[in-house]
Amino acid sequence: MPRKGGSNPLQPLTRILMLALIGAAGTVARYAFAGLIQKLSGASFPFGTLAVNMAGCLLFGIVWSLFEGKIISPDTRLLILVGFMGAFTTFSTFTFETGQFLRDGQIGFAALNIIIQNTGGLAVFFLGLFIGRILIFKGGHL
Repeated sequence: MPRKGGSNPLQPLTRILMLALIGAAGTVARYAFAGLIQKLSGASFPFGTLAVNMAGCLLFGIVWSLFEGKIISPDTRLLILVGFMGAFTTFSTFTFETGQFLRDGQIGFAALNIIIQNTGGLAVFFLGLFIGRILIFKGGHL
């Protein structure tokens, strides 16, 4: 019997194709969102990467809660967290930008980037878990 909010499990080839398609959507979303935030900020600090990572942590928490509450299926969780979020979040970019700050002698910006990305990421992840649990409590309706 399928999980609430789910359907029959995806076949392996379908799963791979869906991951690729949804990963492509995550890539485009990352490019657009990070670019927009960076342009709007007009700053040398990587606010675009920060915004993408914070949004990604928040969404991850929400999706995880919905999965734990059996609102979404294992396949849906896989497609969102591995497919979309795997392409959307930017740990490698965060590492590169922090390395650039260090290379350029901007120790303060490097430390600030590390602190904000990590503590902020944890904070919005737990906020996402909280939001997801509220959605479960309301029966999965927005």
